[in-house]
This record gives sequence, structure tokens and C-alpha cells, in this order.
Amino acid sequence: MLDTLTFLLEKLFLLAHIKLSSLLPPLGGRARAEQPLARRPERDECPPAQPGGPPPPKFQRGDLLEVPRTLFTHFGIYLGDNRVAHLIPDILPSLTADSRHIQETVTNTRLVLGVLCKRATVRVDSVEDFAYGAGILLNAMDRAVLRSALPGEEVARRAERLVGAVSYSLLWNNCEHFVTYCRYGAAQSLQTDQVCCGWD
Repeated sequence: MLDTLTFLLEKLFLLAHIKLSSLLPPLGGRARAEQPLARRPERDECPPAQPGGPPPPKFQRGDLLEVPRTLFTHFGIYLGDNRVAHLIPDILPSLTADSRHIQETVTNTRLVLGVLCKRATVRVDSVEDFAYGAGILLNAMDRAVLRSALPGEEVARRAERLVGAVSYSLLWNNCEHFVTYCRYGAAQSLQTDQVCCGWD
């Protein structure tokens, strides 16, 4: 019963965040202008990471990095040396143990199948690959959660211990749960909490 309820809630969450107009082809063959993503002004934002360049000097081991995406915000933990640990839905680790194949660029098909099959990976990528050309918000969640951040070295060690295949749930075990567990000691997703509270 709980599995069925969780499945339905996850699907409702996905549907609530899909812009149907983004699934349609552009009018007249031209790309439509997108509205800029809303940003909270109190957040510290770093410019987009440059391919092949070093990370901005203000990243410290254990920092929480946020990248705004179209429908949600993606989260990771900075490990140092231009590396970020982050949790993504991914079916491939369930199908093969070939680490080179798994580390390749994750496709939308891999992501969707990961969500549907409830499989994910905590993986380590470069800052550039993690950001995917977007600006990075640095430790912005520190102002939104009630707990204090753990020391940076402990945060990074927690993230490193979790690298590998894990179960996935859009509502109970997503990238935000991963980073809040690592940084604050308790898994929580403010994004899913907001959506679930909106249904009350």
C-alpha cells in the first residue's frame, strides 16, 4: 500500500512540474524565448564554470553546491580538486559493473529509467560537468535549514562514503536528501516538502 502511494505521489510530483508547452515543438520552427529562472536574491552565486579551468577559488571541501535546472534545483557536495559528489537517478549501474561506461555522460533515457526503476548513483564529476553551464549557488541552503552545517571535512567524507549505486525516490531519496544528510546530518528535501505542503 505504501509503495503504491509513494509511486502515485512521485508521478503527481513529476506531472506538477512538467511544462506541457516545453514538450511541444517551437511555433513556426523558431525557438521560443524562455523566461529566466527565478532566483532568490540573498544567495551567493558563482559564475558558470569554464571547461578545463579550475573551480572558483571560494569553493571549499564540504561546500554545498546548487545548480538551478528547468524544473528543479540539483545539489552536490564539493570534494576538492574540482570534484563534486552528487546523486542522480541512473539505471545503468543496475545493468553493468563497467565503471568507464557508467561514468559516461548521463542521458535523459538513463535518468528517466532510473526514476522509474528507483535506481540512482552517487557519482563524482568535475564542477563543469555537474554545473552543465549554469551558475552555481554556494551554501545557500545554510540559511534555509534549522540545523548547523557540519565541518567541511566531515561533510566531504560522508559524501565520499556514499559514492556508488543506491536506491532512488523522488520524494524520499533524491539529490537534496543526499546533500542535507552529508552537510547537516539529517536527510531532507525542501523542494519536495514545498510541493507536498502545497497539496494540503
